[in-house]
Amino acid sequence: MKLSSCPKPHPAGRRGRPWRQRLRPLALAALLAFSGVAPPGLAQVRLPSLGEAAADEFTAGTERRLGEQIMGMIVRDPLYLDDPVLVEYIQSLWAPLVATARQRGEMEPDVDTQFAWETFLVRDRAVNAFALPGGWVGVYLGLIALTSTSDELASVLAHELSHVTQRHIARGQVAASKQGLLTMVATILGMLAASRSNNADALQAVVVGGQAAAIQGQLNFSRDMEREADRIGFGILTGAGFAPSGMANMFEKLDGASRINDSGSFPYLRSHPLTVDRMSEARSRGLVANAPPPRPTARHAMMQARARVLMDGNPQALRRWQEQIVGPSNATPTGRLGQLYAAAMASSQLREHDKAEAALQEALKAVVALTPAEPAAERDVQLLLAQTRLARGDALAAVAALDAVKAQAGARAPMFLRAQAALELQRLGTTNAGAELRSSTEALQTWLADHPRDGGAWAMLSATADAAGLRLRSLRANAEARAAEGDLGGAIDRLRAAQAAARSATGGQDFIEASIIDARLRDLQGQRRQLALEAQGNRGPRDPSDAPPPQ
Repeated sequence: MKLSSCPKPHPAGRRGRPWRQRLRPLALAALLAFSGVAPPGLAQVRLPSLGEAAADEFTAGTERRLGEQIMGMIVRDPLYLDDPVLVEYIQSLWAPLVATARQRGEMEPDVDTQFAWETFLVRDRAVNAFALPGGWVGVYLGLIALTSTSDELASVLAHELSHVTQRHIARGQVAASKQGLLTMVATILGMLAASRSNNADALQAVVVGGQAAAIQGQLNFSRDMEREADRIGFGILTGAGFAPSGMANMFEKLDGASRINDSGSFPYLRSHPLTVDRMSEARSRGLVANAPPPRPTARHAMMQARARVLMDGNPQALRRWQEQIVGPSNATPTGRLGQLYAAAMASSQLREHDKAEAALQEALKAVVALTPAEPAAERDVQLLLAQTRLARGDALAAVAALDAVKAQAGARAPMFLRAQAALELQRLGTTNAGAELRSSTEALQTWLADHPRDGGAWAMLSATADAAGLRLRSLRANAEARAAEGDLGGAIDRLRAAQAAARSATGGQDFIEASIIDARLRDLQGQRRQLALEAQGNRGPRDPSDAPPPQ
């Protein structure tokens, strides 16, 4: 598995914009559409069993289960991005916001315990973010690239978090018709199918024909919900230690950028329309707080640069990022670090590894000289240094860069990079490869004990365990990776293969793994039976092999 990869150029669509860029934001935004005409194939959709109470109450459990099904589709979409470095940065903003919301009592007890409270990335240049049922929040790379400070980005996360804590999705669903849930999932499937058809007209077939007005009308939260999310989000934002002016600054940036470039690149403003009242209230709250303005940090500048390179990785764009450090620069020290970081990433993707190394060595000198010091920024430069060295095939040098990273227990990004380095060392036959593989395998196993739905970590564990000769653990991890993606059939098949392999295995470790595999197989078969019952109106499981054993 690669730590990150650059997007491929897309075929041009209407108005000179790639058709996927026009289509994907709508596909993901449609996750919140509640009414319209259901497209064909709805009978194949697996929905939570809502019963008659659905008209009156959309429970936290139902919302979580619906969110899991939606996420299962999203993680299989090509624009879903698991970039450990950028995900870790977003999580560093998200975690204190969630903790503050919990401390302020903004979460109902059942919501707190049952929701996922996770963020994920969408590799698209559109400026957008959205909340899903069950506590997932998606962030587009274009939004990260637009922000100048972590406070601005955190303000958007706080707003979306407030939509989740206040159950705005559920409240909107209860207010809709009984067919709203069916239509929402049908719209999701229709748009995702259209997005893969290489035909922009397929999207029109889903949206047009009586649906467009209904979707747009139901997509947007009500004005009252938006103002409530602003108010509660502001309290969460400031309570978590972010600058109060971050929200007003972000609103002004969105408004100004959309006025200059109203090309449809701001779907966030369509689902969260800015009004004079919202902007005025945000400014007033910031003034009342009387706090100093947010300070740009080197870490945010580098993560902003990372987002820009990842969302626009064609050779021409990479050359522009690479050449921005040539000649004298009037950038601030923080801005200069962002330039060096982008140039190094671009050079590495262009396979000009010497230029990448030179840019990062300059960045290391610059980040150490920062006042005040930013240890997190220095760490991110070291991580990119390890990544670029892996890209040029120098795993030993990558390990040396990782060794220089200050210890941080449970950090996902360095763990992934070290696992990649261990796999490369094993491929090269290096003497210490075995020790590195065992260390990485155990680190991933420990991480997954606390993050069991991390499909990327399960896939990495499958690779390291297989390279270390732990066949059963590798098969089980591969099954868990598929289960995390919502592919229960594939997960069950892999666990059955692991059962077959366990029959010829010996030793205590194999016995433990075999027992876990047996238990997990029964669990996933039970989940599939339940989904089949719900989808078929309690007519029984479709797969005879999933039927309970005879008594």
